[in-house]
Amino acid sequence: MRTKDTDTPSWSTASIEDAADTTPMELSILAEYLHLCRVSHVRVFALHCFLEAIRHFVAARRVTTLLLVGLLIALVIAAGSLML
Repeated sequence: MRTKDTDTPSWSTASIEDAADTTPMELSILAEYLHLCRVSHVRVFALHCFLEAIRHFVAARRVTTLLLVGLLIALVIAAGSLML
């Protein structure tokens, strides 16, 4: 014989004998889930905005950016050859 575990939340989409209402535990779990979704969405949105700003900055200064990256690579190579 199986007994119903009342400590763990259970989700049901039908209410045959029970009232079709949410329990306080279900509402609490839903609120926690929505909070976690909101927090992760804010982080992803902030990262997206940051990367978009970098993309616009680089696109507006393409030649300068390429020259600076080339200069940085040359400096790294030169520093590496000095250490040998």
